[in-house]
Amino acid sequence: MRVYSLKPLSICDTNSYIVASNSNNAVLIDAPADAQYILDQLDIYGLTLKKIFLTHGHFDHVGAVADLVDETGCEVYIHPMDKDKLSDETEMLASLFRARGARTYTGEVITFTENDILTLDELEFDVVDTPGHTRGSVCFICGDTMFSGDTLFARSIGRTDMPDGDSDAMMRSLVKIADLGGDLKVYPGHMTATTLDEERKYNFYLQKAMREL
Repeated sequence: MRVYSLKPLSICDTNSYIVASNSNNAVLIDAPADAQYILDQLDIYGLTLKKIFLTHGHFDHVGAVADLVDETGCEVYIHPMDKDKLSDETEMLASLFRARGARTYTGEVITFTENDILTLDELEFDVVDTPGHTRGSVCFICGDTMFSGDTLFARSIGRTDMPDGDSDAMMRSLVKIADLGGDLKVYPGHMTATTLDEERKYNFYLQKAMREL
């Protein structure tokens, strides 16, 4: 598995990641904006985009989905609780943030649950349901790497004060993450990469959830 961290995109400086298989096929974790930049990066690394895995449905994570599907025919995966955000500017918060260039997507979508394992070639991604930032927020774990979306950041967590955010659900999700076995490399939806051990030690919100629940 090879992970390529792309530059922050959209007005929210959102992270996205290309995960490549041994056959040079790729999964894109979140699609914030600027489809052409993402396509250029795929070309630079000699990769073929097969699937997009979405950690949740806010515009700054899905804004380039429609353009990427138009160009590549790739499959789109999202939790069923966030599926409707893809096709509704209000639900994806594009209207709230007055975001430009975030197209809605009304094409085929594949949904998943926490019991599913998403695959591409030899790669296997475990789904961890982590509601709180949105009802359908998830993390993906592949090998020793977790893509945490807007659930867990370096020393912080995602907001819960927007539509369908839930602070109590977020605390339960943080406990679930803290209880995962071993140390994991964490690639978040915003800010810098970290590790799960570092967050167990230094993240106030993770510690608070572990202490109180």
